[in-house]
Amino acid sequence: MGYYPRLRDLREDRDLSIRKLAEILHMQRTTYHNYETGKRELPFELAVTLAKFYNVSLDYIGGLTNDPAQHYKDNRTN
Repeated sequence: MGYYPRLRDLREDRDLSIRKLAEILHMQRTTYHNYETGKRELPFELAVTLAKFYNVSLDYIGGLTNDPAQHYKDNRTN
């Protein structure tokens, strides 16, 4: 399963409880908690919803970049 430590950071940075965010997302608190802790795989559509909600890139949520607004850049040459 994936683990997305930034989900908790983003939520806490906005002073949201798991309960409140789950209400906003129209899901059970335990379901969201399981995504945040990696006990359940984060669906792509929910990742997109969270990226829009927090105004960050999917790459930031996935840990591919440390800049919330920047996308991952693959510097390998082909």
